[in-house]
Amino acid sequence: MSKSRVTREDALAFHLEPTPGKFEIQATVPMTTQRDLSLAYSPGVAVPCEEIASNPELAYDYTNKGNLVAVISNGTAVLGLGNIGALGSKPVMEGKAVLFKRFADVNSIDIELDTEDPDAFCNAVRLMGPTFGGINLEDIKAPECFIIEQRLKEEMDIPVFHDDQHGTAVICAAGLLNALHLSGKKIEDVRIVVNGAGAAGIACIELIKSMGARHDNCILCDTKGAIYQGRTEGMNQWKSAHAAKTDARTLEDAMIGADVFLGVSVKGAVTPDMVLSMADNPVIFAMANPDPEITPEDAHAVRVDAIVATGRSDYPNQVNNVLGFPYLFRGALDIHARGINDEMKIACAQALADLAREDVPDEVAIAYGRKLTFGRDYIIPTPFDPRLIHRIPTAVARAGMETGVARRPIVDMDGYEASLKSRMDPTASILRGIHARAKAAQSTVVFAEGDDPRVLRAAVLYQRSGLGRALVVGRESDVKAKLEAEGLGDAVRELRVVNAANTDHLDTYKTFLYERLQRKGQDRQDIHRLASRDRHVFAALMLAHGHADGMV
Repeated sequence: MSKSRVTREDALAFHLEPTPGKFEIQATVPMTTQRDLSLAYSPGVAVPCEEIASNPELAYDYTNKGNLVAVISNGTAVLGLGNIGALGSKPVMEGKAVLFKRFADVNSIDIELDTEDPDAFCNAVRLMGPTFGGINLEDIKAPECFIIEQRLKEEMDIPVFHDDQHGTAVICAAGLLNALHLSGKKIEDVRIVVNGAGAAGIACIELIKSMGARHDNCILCDTKGAIYQGRTEGMNQWKSAHAAKTDARTLEDAMIGADVFLGVSVKGAVTPDMVLSMADNPVIFAMANPDPEITPEDAHAVRVDAIVATGRSDYPNQVNNVLGFPYLFRGALDIHARGINDEMKIACAQALADLAREDVPDEVAIAYGRKLTFGRDYIIPTPFDPRLIHRIPTAVARAGMETGVARRPIVDMDGYEASLKSRMDPTASILRGIHARAKAAQSTVVFAEGDDPRVLRAAVLYQRSGLGRALVVGRESDVKAKLEAEGLGDAVRELRVVNAANTDHLDTYKTFLYERLQRKGQDRQDIHRLASRDRHVFAALMLAHGHADGMV
């Protein structure tokens, strides 16, 4: 993929025009008459106020609390920029709020707190708690970020989520599940090296351990080398919790025989020699931004068997937090969750991993200018996959309900998933009605152009969606080869391939066609050629004789 060049002038103009900033607030109720004003404000507003005062849970029904997240930072660890202060971080926080809205229809407001004191920060956030359904902490330096998040989780009854920690960890875990699947390895058996013991690194190692990785199989490294039991230099309580029983003292030592490298550190931290020393089929997630610990080109130059992911959009397998936080909060908000726990994060990671293994919609391939098929260069879904909005929140919500953090469990999960589809696409409700009628009818549809990969994909989708039975006109060997080229080799056994050679009805079709065309200059040889060689004519004849209900 080509890298898009953005100049300073482009960036400044984008934030300046048409109005300063990146979002605005709009009313969701009419405000055109005196009656509207009386209902929205005094005296009508007193009624929901009284209801909420007597039952605080009703705030989710009568206010925007249930779909409102605060993006809060003090600007002490802004990605790539460091400590630039609260106001300097505002464009980043506005951008985060826009992503919440664009990808999961979550309303969000950015709040920049001008303090580096954890107590003052926590007090400010806690006091604002009644306003919001969730808190997204952002760009707060370590170790204060650990202290702040833990304290707020204990003091507040809404989800508190530090995305720099857990967002990265969730997407990393999703990619790791698929990378290990492709490598034929199990998470409980592999040796894992995590380089970078800040917010993201600690969260990554904690989440993968909760998913089954063994403590002493995971070596955490920082700028001073491996974190081993007995080390005292540069340690804190969060690093000490992950000190491994190992003889490794440097990153280079730790990489020898390692199956997995997860990097959230700095450019160039990994050398080709380190990659060369890893186990067979190594998994390398070089997630440092803007430049990775090692580029995919350099890694593949010494290990063609490596599966490589980065944090950049111009390489395959981008570990992008936007795949996680909007949908985690969507699912959490919709069950009025008290928090986001490990089970919900793992459910998010597993749902993302499962989605990447499925056939990719054509609109995604068009958006990215290339065909995407599950494999070494596609282990993580892309941010513009339209299925994310209804697949990930449902998994998160279900995990939240199963673990008891839901105030208001969802009763109809199918209805919830359908509502999520409609939420981001106004046409979805219309299409859902069409799909429902199609599923009820269970029609047999013949797809005439079995030599076109697009038609084959449509046939597979039609049948796998439960809409009915798909018949494909073509040669069986050609259909099989094209399906396999599209990464759909497993669909060969699902589709029925029809043609003139394998039908019992060819003579009936030819007689029927001859009776209609004999007076238009067509002899029986012409009719035989049309019926047996023209796929559109053959499909139309099937339709005319009731051997199919529709034709594409």
